[in-house]
Amino acid sequence: MSIIKPFRGYLPPSEIAGKVSSPPYDVLSSDEAREMAQNNPDSFLRIIKPQIDYMPDSEPCGDSLHQHAAENLQDFIRSGKLTQDHDLCFYLYQIIMGNHTQTGIMAAVSVNDYNQGYIKKHEFTRSDKEDDRSRHIEITNANTGPVFLTFRNDGEFQKQIEAINNQTADIFFQADDQTIHKLWRISIPEDKKSLSSYFQSIPALYIADGHHRAASASRVQKSRQDSNPDHSGDELYNFFLAVIFPHNEMQILDYNRVVKDLNGLTDDQLLESIKSNFLLTPNPSPLAPDSPHTYSMFLNEKWYRMEAKEYIISDDPVEGLDASILQNHLLTPLLDIDNPRTNKRIDFVGGIRGLEELERRCSLDAKVAFALYPVSIEDLLAVADAGKVMPPKSTWFEPKLRSGLVVRLLD
Repeated sequence: MSIIKPFRGYLPPSEIAGKVSSPPYDVLSSDEAREMAQNNPDSFLRIIKPQIDYMPDSEPCGDSLHQHAAENLQDFIRSGKLTQDHDLCFYLYQIIMGNHTQTGIMAAVSVNDYNQGYIKKHEFTRSDKEDDRSRHIEITNANTGPVFLTFRNDGEFQKQIEAINNQTADIFFQADDQTIHKLWRISIPEDKKSLSSYFQSIPALYIADGHHRAASASRVQKSRQDSNPDHSGDELYNFFLAVIFPHNEMQILDYNRVVKDLNGLTDDQLLESIKSNFLLTPNPSPLAPDSPHTYSMFLNEKWYRMEAKEYIISDDPVEGLDASILQNHLLTPLLDIDNPRTNKRIDFVGGIRGLEELERRCSLDAKVAFALYPVSIEDLLAVADAGKVMPPKSTWFEPKLRSGLVVRLLD
């Protein structure tokens, strides 16, 4: 059973929604965010990346930075860049990227469901990132960005939203990356009741992206419960902001690797060593991997196709992933990348940037690059159902949710 609740969101006026809303805080560096917002004082990046209001060498940090975010959020509310809905609402959120369309429900989701394991994870979180996000929630007193969730669609979800989806959207715009975003308020009591009842029939939700935001919401909930002698369980801090999409509308792109050196090996030595576990053939041009357990490698201005030999392919939901195979049979034994979470010699490149970005990185600061076949949503669900975690940087979801389209305050 999945508990979702409507809430009174803060939304930008429709005519400036495209200008206010922004990419998520964790897909842009500070410099990229500064460049994106430099001529846009209305950008929500001023709340989720508040360091952009400062020069790079004079940024505050810690609570001071989050306090600036809180001040900016209150300024957006006072100036009308964000206005609160009068009614408790769910929100239907649709994103179109080229030929791909995904439509989900934005709602307040139960922290207790997360704590009890009914919202399933597939990644470890880092305590330092949890610390930072927890302080951001506490000090801004808000969910400024949604957690990206999915669920196993039984075919009934589209019936739930069909009538709403055919109405004129309350918000409609095309973002700078050419994605189209639509938002509908769902305020009719019968519609809200129907959606709540439907999700009560869903046995589990799964985190696609936003593990640190969910974990931080849990931390904040515990802190506020512990300090509230009249805690009832109905307080707004017992829920967090999420968008829930059906699993069959999710789009996962590849998440690729670049390594800065060859661990003392020559190019020929590396190529020869790879052949023990992989079939290796030259690629005359840049070609993305065409099936699971295949890879494209860029080394010394040349592309190669790698295919894992059958004996290294596991039936385990984690060990059988392409990222695990590459890690266990090449990156660790040959290149001495012991822990990809902490090793400074490896970096990760989202597939949205294309193979050209791997070539560019190898011309700048890397020696070799590996392109992987995208993980399937079925793989992700299987790992989460098994109570296991994926290797770091296994999934790159596109399109990205916009932050600032709907903000949820905790009072």
